[in-house]
Amino acid sequence: MSTTPPPESAPRPAEAVQAEIRALMQETGGWLWGPTRARHEELRDEWVAAVRGNVPAAA
Repeated sequence: MSTTPPPESAPRPAEAVQAEIRALMQETGGWLWGPTRARHEELRDEWVAAVRGNVPAAA
């Protein structure tokens, strides 16, 4: 599992980020602490940005 987020110029799809979040949760048994909590927060922020990027602009 990568420990560094991708460069800003190449955002990952929300589905890819979600898959990494699920893998992290499975690896830790749902317990997040220390570095795993920090990684989850990074992934969460990346996922939110990816989801917001997929929302069409309001008319």
